[in-house]
Amino acid sequence: MPAKNRDVASLLDMVGAIQSIQDFTASFSLETYLENALVQSAVERQLEILGEAATRISPGFRQAHPELDWRRIIGQRNILIHRYDQIRQEFIWAVIAAELVPLRAQLESVLAVLPGDGTSR
Repeated sequence: MPAKNRDVASLLDMVGAIQSIQDFTASFSLETYLENALVQSAVERQLEILGEAATRISPGFRQAHPELDWRRIIGQRNILIHRYDQIRQEFIWAVIAAELVPLRAQLESVLAVLPGDGTSR
């Protein structure tokens, strides 16, 4: 798959991961989230996918879009994968509550200006 198509596919994977997290937690408060290990695991998996998809974005594309905090997205994935014993669910909730909506908007904005409709792989 050409790099441009891989970039689009990865951006779509990132948006899909965020959508899944939003779906999983739509009716949750911090308290209900902290009481639900199943949803915590599902959210962590989607954050892993979000970060892994970000690693697959070509370096040139990342450089062309510095408005996205690629390092932080990938870094969170690395913590979830490699330092799982250091995961703090309150921090994960803060990401859900404050960072995913603006990140999704940024990703959708980038997809909207790419050639094509941004929905085909």
